[in-house]
Amino acid sequence: MIKRVRVSCTSTAIMSSFHGPSHYTLSENWLLGPQETQFYTRTYRPSASPVRALIVFLHGFQEHIGRYAHVHPLIAERGIAVFTFDQRGFGRTALDKDKRSKKSSWGKTGWSDQMQDLDWAVQTAQKEFTGVPVFLMGHSMGGGEVLSFIGQQSYPSRQNAETLASLTGVIVTSPLILQTTPASRLLRWLGGKVAIVSPYTLIPASLDADDLSHSPELNEAYVKDPLIKTTGSLRGIGEMLSEGEKLLSVACYHWPKKLPVLFVHGDADKVSSVKATQEFYQSIDAEDKKILIYANGYHELQNELPPVRRRLVDDIVSFIEARTGAPVSQPSQLAAAAPTSGKDSNNDTSTSSTTSNPNKSSETAIGKDFLGATNKADARL
Repeated sequence: MIKRVRVSCTSTAIMSSFHGPSHYTLSENWLLGPQETQFYTRTYRPSASPVRALIVFLHGFQEHIGRYAHVHPLIAERGIAVFTFDQRGFGRTALDKDKRSKKSSWGKTGWSDQMQDLDWAVQTAQKEFTGVPVFLMGHSMGGGEVLSFIGQQSYPSRQNAETLASLTGVIVTSPLILQTTPASRLLRWLGGKVAIVSPYTLIPASLDADDLSHSPELNEAYVKDPLIKTTGSLRGIGEMLSEGEKLLSVACYHWPKKLPVLFVHGDADKVSSVKATQEFYQSIDAEDKKILIYANGYHELQNELPPVRRRLVDDIVSFIEARTGAPVSQPSQLAAAAPTSGKDSNNDTSTSSTTSNPNKSSETAIGKDFLGATNKADARL
């Protein structure tokens, strides 16, 4: 049984975005999930009806869903609902002293737990949006989780097969399959041994914030974010890396042939390997697969300069529109003016654009600092 705890009143946000003023509804809830864990969740619902599609979104390693408060509303105003949550061991799910579960803490997570949480998230969102086409989406670690979840469902001892069958498509951005610069195998081996007796021991796991995007303001916001810690648990990090490797050795050969998938990656990503994404794309036997390679794109495409962010939203919306049989919305004029290309099947693509325009929004208190950094960065251009 799902328990809902309302943490703030539902708010209507008015955005000045690609298409001009529009509305969406944001709901924040604490929901009881697997292993009696309380998860902090957000649902972005389009004001216009009917809802055309639903995205269930998984964030990356060490981060939280407040860092997408400038992107998810843009998807919602295009007629696509977004359900997302701070994952086990991260964000408010791990750090909110008043609402988190007693057993929750930073870094206390593992791959099998995350697969269970992912399945729960899809089923939870589907209950709210009955009959709406569902797209499973993840970024970085979240992208690796999504790919792993899909691949595992085709194993002989598959689980959560009903959830897989209910999906209309999959979208991953900068998925963590392999690291661009792999961690020491010796250190990983030692960490694995220690993890057997002390799985949730925290170890340093920092990265250079300047490798995240071309936006100094948003990179600085990452460094100052109180919900981000530059550590991870031995189990969480070890399983994230080892399961990523399995994607290329095992899971890629078990992709459901009829399940559409979109890969989006920057060719200058210094965190997740773009070559690994391309290899996975080439290896899966899917009838409907698409890959977009963003020229000079860093790891967090959603935090790149405004033209790239606009292109990313348009690419996501276009992929969904083409697979739901009905237009979601009209392409933005700015995006239409940008020089881009996109091809399905076995063609890599690059996208780039040169226009810019401030993107401002009103938001609840959670994530306001990040939105402030976004607006500051956009206004600078």
